[in-house]
Amino acid sequence: MSTVYVVQEMPNHDLAPAMKFGDMKVLLPSYTQIAFSTAPTIRSLRNKLRGFSDEDFLLLAGDPVAIGLACSVAAHFNSGRYTALKWDRRERLYIPVKIDVTQKGESDD
Repeated sequence: MSTVYVVQEMPNHDLAPAMKFGDMKVLLPSYTQIAFSTAPTIRSLRNKLRGFSDEDFLLLAGDPVAIGLACSVAAHFNSGRYTALKWDRRERLYIPVKIDVTQKGESDD
């Protein structure tokens, strides 16, 4: 089954609509501070995202730096690919957005 990796715990947000994409797993607690050193956070993310695959999702919630680090680590473990869940306010649901940082097979033409 797929896993939805929530980048950072968001205690006051209802993430239930993302549960339809898979089992939820929080990567970082809400109190994580990244400003002074990224190394501990990167180590933690590398450990938790080691098995990230095309079937999994990143729910981009929390500190923007934490989101950037999680996207980088997930792409590293999955040949440059990951799928993000983007919240659509109008429809009130998450939309999967496939991202390939290598852009293999895609063209701007």
